[in-house]
Amino acid sequence: MNLVLSLFPGIGLLDEAFEEAGFCVVRGPDLLWGGDVHRFHPPVRRFDGMIGGPPCQAFSRLKHLVHHNGLTSAPNLIPEFERCVGEGQPGWWLMENVPDAPEPTVDGYEVRSFTLNNRWVGGEQNRIRRFSFGSRNGADLRSFVTLEALEAFAVGQAVCASGGVKPGIPTGRTVRAKYLGWKTAEALRESIRLQGLPDDFLSKAPFTLEGKHRVVGNGVPLPMGRAIAAAVKKAISDCGFQCAQPQ
Repeated sequence: MNLVLSLFPGIGLLDEAFEEAGFCVVRGPDLLWGGDVHRFHPPVRRFDGMIGGPPCQAFSRLKHLVHHNGLTSAPNLIPEFERCVGEGQPGWWLMENVPDAPEPTVDGYEVRSFTLNNRWVGGEQNRIRRFSFGSRNGADLRSFVTLEALEAFAVGQAVCASGGVKPGIPTGRTVRAKYLGWKTAEALRESIRLQGLPDDFLSKAPFTLEGKHRVVGNGVPLPMGRAIAAAVKKAISDCGFQCAQPQ
């Protein structure tokens, strides 16, 4: 069994992609549900893999706008991801974040990082993320990612946790900036669609409209998540990672 621990799971979009690929995903604590990763200590060698995307606001290119508006960005929690991996000692681990975030390092693991655009794996949304894959044998996960021969004809804006997607607005940088933080039900529907999710996603969830924008925008687009999960599954099969051995 490929038992995976998800750190910083949020609404669970990356988890869903791994579950679809046949992994059994256990979700760790998240602020969204009242949890605190600082108090969390995973058991040693119980999980075959660990996945997660620590909050990226501290390294986002929009952080200066956040500070300009008098808001505080989330702290850097990559060290907590590194700590959990070091304590849990999984056979492999995967961290997702923005391209400008620091690359994680954990003793005993070789790390290979690469950037991936959601459009390269069949999605419409133009969204680039960086994935760092850690293993004991230095496997290059990028070589296992299947890319589409052609990108989608339509191009969708990157979905933002701020609710910055407004259907039909011009795509110029200066024009987009004035709409940052614009949140409506129509924009949420567009965000959900661009993330590759069903129309009724979160329709019964007890979140406010702003809360739905935030959790949807913080997630990994489903097409991207599926491509990554499939690549990890193939890498495990071809590279022969050792499964966790409970002590």
